[in-house]
Amino acid sequence: MLTRRHTLMLAAGFAGALAAPALAHDWKAKYPEIVFAIIPAENASGVTERYTPFVNYLAKELGTKVTLRIANDYAAIIEGQRAGNIHIASYGPSSFARARMTGAKIDAFAIETNLDGTKGYHSVFYVKKDSPYQKVEDLKGKNLGLVDPNSTSGNNVPRFALNQMKIEPESFFGKVVYTGSHENAIIALQQGTVDMVANWWNDEQESNLQRMARKNMAKAEDFRIIFKSEQIVNSPMAYLSDMPEQLKTAIRDAVLNITTKDKAAFDKIYEGKQGPLVAVDNKAYDPIIELNKFVDELRKKKSS
Repeated sequence: MLTRRHTLMLAAGFAGALAAPALAHDWKAKYPEIVFAIIPAENASGVTERYTPFVNYLAKELGTKVTLRIANDYAAIIEGQRAGNIHIASYGPSSFARARMTGAKIDAFAIETNLDGTKGYHSVFYVKKDSPYQKVEDLKGKNLGLVDPNSTSGNNVPRFALNQMKIEPESFFGKVVYTGSHENAIIALQQGTVDMVANWWNDEQESNLQRMARKNMAKAEDFRIIFKSEQIVNSPMAYLSDMPEQLKTAIRDAVLNITTKDKAAFDKIYEGKQGPLVAVDNKAYDPIIELNKFVDELRKKKSS
């Protein structure tokens, strides 16, 4: 026999059952569109081709519209997340650290891995293969190509390394040029605009130069490495901290499971040259914040 108490309990349970799925989808009303942005490591058409399958996969998994935004520079990603206009971003380590340093409320949730399972890459200095330069010190008075002030392998690690060599770039080199992207740096070296460039390099199998070679934009054998840094923590993806937990969980699960759910989309990004994306947190990038602070101090000393 149903008592009033039983009736109330059943009603409460029924209401709870209705509310649970509703809560899970509440975020869709507030976030009818999710913006995913990426730093300009290569030209816009290359980014679009590489990441469109990923964006389509993410839209399918989240059940909402996902838009790809290609930033003009690293600072645009940082400002977009600070303003809350970019919900998910693919960063370089230094630009992610810079975003946190300047007040962006973001959390790293996924990190790239290498085929051997390691989670790091290197900054290198390239010169033309047929050039006479064998070490950085040979390039006094020549032109240096960097990538972007917020690039890890394209600016901050190179400046740290040069400082270790007792080299002040702006006075040692004839000119220091920011090229805007890693691809543009190689092109500037190719064309003779600069005599040495900084770039990212994973290993002999994968680097920005190898990617350019696969796209017939450059011949890898035309260049030599004359400096390689210690390993740098790999690049993260980060989302806005104040988004609903259900949405962040859905994004995280989709990204971390892409290798099994849509391997073709994953391979389109990394061309089979990198391992799966794995979980990470902000603490992994604390050393990069310290690197950024070091480079900031170098700038202050130079301007004072």
